[in-house]
Amino acid sequence: VVSNGVEVLKAVQKQPYDLILMDVQMPQMDGLEATRHLVRQSVTGALHYAKPYIIAMTANAMAGDRDICLEAGMDDYVSKPIRQPELSQAFLRLEQIRQ
Repeated sequence: VVSNGVEVLKAVQKQPYDLILMDVQMPQMDGLEATRHLVRQSVTGALHYAKPYIIAMTANAMAGDRDICLEAGMDDYVSKPIRQPELSQAFLRLEQIRQ
C-alpha cells in the first residue's frame, strides 16, 4: 500500500506486480499520471516486466471519467464506494484476459 503516485513508481521498480488498484486522486502525483509513467516505462523497457493490470478506483463517476482512466492506460475502472460485486467483476475480466 502506498499513498501517492510517486510511491507507486518506486514500488514497481523494486518488485513486479500483476495488479494495481490505483486511486485516481492522490497527492504529489495522481493515479492518471502514475499510470502514464508506467505505460511509458513499459514501452521503453524501463519497467523490466509486463505492465501490471491497473484498475482505477475513483469517487468520480461522471460521464467520461471511465474514458479518461482508460485513455491514461488503466485497464479497468470501479467507482467508489467500492462494491464487492463490481470489484469481483473487474477481477473476473482480468482472469479472462490472462487465460
